[in-house]
Amino acid sequence: MRSPPRSRSDPPHPPKRVVQPRKDALIKRLNRIEGQVRGVVRMIEEERYCVDILTQISALRSALDAVAMTLLEDHTQGCVKSAIRSGDGDAAIAELMEVVRKFAR
Repeated sequence: MRSPPRSRSDPPHPPKRVVQPRKDALIKRLNRIEGQVRGVVRMIEEERYCVDILTQISALRSALDAVAMTLLEDHTQGCVKSAIRSGDGDAAIAELMEVVRKFAR
């Protein structure tokens, strides 16, 4: 039996479970972001001033971007570096660049 075709979101090589070096800090930061999201919901429920809500949304975007950059850095320093050393660098670099392009939009 043939294996199912890869979807567009499947990585070019099987994902490896890697413990993020800054896992605890990332989780802590994401928990704070989650709290900020709940705060924005409350602001909307309370019909607060639109500019204040937009300011909070801007802060959320910045916080999420910082989390993403940390993950990109860890991925590059860990997974990509390891793939290059093992001879699978081209696929890992292509995958990394695809992700970076998503953030550049």
